Amino acid sequence: MKDQILAVLARVAETDEVLRQPDLALYDLQILDSMKTVELIVALGQEVGVEISPAEFEREAWATPAKLVADIEKRLAS
Repeated sequence: MKDQILAVLARVAETDEVLRQPDLALYDLQILDSMKTVELIVALGQEVGVEISPAEFEREAWATPAKLVADIEKRLAS
């Protein structure tokens, strides 16, 4: 599941750097912005099967690739 989530992130973020650096600061480095976040939420819903409302989204929970994977896995488990 981790690889699938990271593959979606890499495609939306348009960089493979997210695959190699789990602690990359996605928002601080402007790899993700508000538009890409919405695109990522939609892509994760379609490809991973996790439904995330923009109201449920917490930027800090997705601050790095590792945190994003942990958040998505937690959502899928519940």
